[in-house]
Amino acid sequence: MSGPRLSRDLHPGAWWLWAMGLAAAATATTNPLLLLMIVGIAGVTVSLRRSDHPWSRAFRLYLVFGLVIVVIRVLFRVLLGGGHGSVVLLELPEIPLPEWVAGIRLLGTVTLESVLAGLYDGIRLATIVICVGAANSLANPKRLLKSMPPALYEIGTAIVVSVALLPQLADSLRRVRAARQLRGVPGSRIGRLRGIVVPVMEDALERSMSLAAGMDARGYGRAGDLTRAQRRTTGALMLTGLVGICFGTYALLDQTAPRWLVVPGLTGGVALAAGGFWSAGRRVQRSRYRPDRWLAAETGVALSGMAVAAGVLGGLHGDMVLHPPLDEVPTVTATALLVVMLGIVAALISPPPVLAHPVEPSREVADARAA
Repeated sequence: MSGPRLSRDLHPGAWWLWAMGLAAAATATTNPLLLLMIVGIAGVTVSLRRSDHPWSRAFRLYLVFGLVIVVIRVLFRVLLGGGHGSVVLLELPEIPLPEWVAGIRLLGTVTLESVLAGLYDGIRLATIVICVGAANSLANPKRLLKSMPPALYEIGTAIVVSVALLPQLADSLRRVRAARQLRGVPGSRIGRLRGIVVPVMEDALERSMSLAAGMDARGYGRAGDLTRAQRRTTGALMLTGLVGICFGTYALLDQTAPRWLVVPGLTGGVALAAGGFWSAGRRVQRSRYRPDRWLAAETGVALSGMAVAAGVLGGLHGDMVLHPPLDEVPTVTATALLVVMLGIVAALISPPPVLAHPVEPSREVADARAA
């Protein structure tokens, strides 16, 4: 009988690849059933594999943010041109607009088809946001910054700070609310909200300044000396690689372009750009204490999300299930269900996370283990 798996933190890049795969699949469909399945898979994975660190508690805020996106998207459909369709829901008075905004109208007839179109688009955008929130709740943002390639340290810093903003605000909000409750601060809802916003913003700003000061004290982003020839070589590799990628992408999208430009342009451009990144990374001198390892579990988690994206974008391309008509009830086939359910494999094969405050086992459980 095999014992439980050892707890360890998965490589943050694996969770982000998994989440980006789910988000890419969400961009290719407007079927609300498939989109809600992706949201459910993300929610189950977060509930099973998130740790008890403060930044892992922000997933609920992303769910609320997604709901707000759906509501706003439907309201915009009602306010701006909700009359495309045959089933009329409401007859609102139309507000006349000047001629220079022809094609846009305010209010007027609201149809069922227009409301459903706004609902489907809103659910798709909300699903993408929730997938990003799942990655933010599962991957440690500081470890993600540590895993960035040396050539991307400046861009990586901006990306990590931006994606970690909402979890940091969630942690600040939790601590400020707990402090106010301990002090017994009275007041109405509006008064409590006004008394929370300023301390939360101040706390988030102070923590950001502390992070920046700590990074500066450790010499993060310190650049080494490169000769003029090395800088020219790096720039030439990057520029040539980007041109090759542009030619390959253009040939892939334009059916009249020569087919022989696709593979050499893309592969050659990616290879040259990778060489440019490697050359640019040599100017950044940094050391990493205990770098994150990429093991079999990381590969399985990343492939789980990539399989969902490949299955939806490739295997289900052109299927009516991805884009159901607005006048029919959305349906899901067995193939689409199987493709989307591949995303839950990440929760099954990933190890349990390391808890910051592990729960002590009860005396009965300890005695049973000893026996």
